[in-house]
Amino acid sequence: MALHDELEAFNRGFVAQVPDNIVSTMNDAVQILQSSGLTERALQAGQHAPDFDLPELNGKKVKLSEALKRGVVVITFYRGSWCPYCNLEMQALQKALPDIEAAGAQLIAIAPELPEFAAQTRDKGNLTFPLLSDQNNETAKQYGLVFTLPESLRPIYESFGIDLPASHGNDHFELPMPATYIIAPDGKVMSAFVDVDYTKRMEPTDIIKILKTI
Repeated sequence: MALHDELEAFNRGFVAQVPDNIVSTMNDAVQILQSSGLTERALQAGQHAPDFDLPELNGKKVKLSEALKRGVVVITFYRGSWCPYCNLEMQALQKALPDIEAAGAQLIAIAPELPEFAAQTRDKGNLTFPLLSDQNNETAKQYGLVFTLPESLRPIYESFGIDLPASHGNDHFELPMPATYIIAPDGKVMSAFVDVDYTKRMEPTDIIKILKTI
């Protein structure tokens, strides 16, 4: 099943179980974010990807400029282990990892959560690619992806058992828009997928198709 279909199926089930007023509040927040122009201000194809030096779960640092010396890098920004849409995306990327690597690319995922929470993402999907901890969203901010979670959504998230201050190690309530970038060895962004709608992600098969053209 395509990732798009998995996400759609999960979202239908979620909406069917959640009170209409909560669904409406969440949809309104997405609409407001869409009208803010944040997507258009984010890093786009043709631009140069900002460098970063972020820790993996084992504490080892991953520097983008060093990774690019070994070839193309695919970076995906996700929200956290608490996000079921992110977990579906990570699992789909894990399935596609052999083809991504066969196309000569490396896959890296980045989230603002602390390493112990990122470990939950790894364990849920049996992930073997690097998960980097972007504390305070410093790298996501350089990529133009960060927004502050509206006050209206915070009690809803809490009712779902989502504790962002604990996950992030701060009380900023900042999240990155889900985004996937394919970056050439010279640091140029060859492809960019950015969407304020957290239920939308880049299809792994599309990533592979683009990699085969580089």
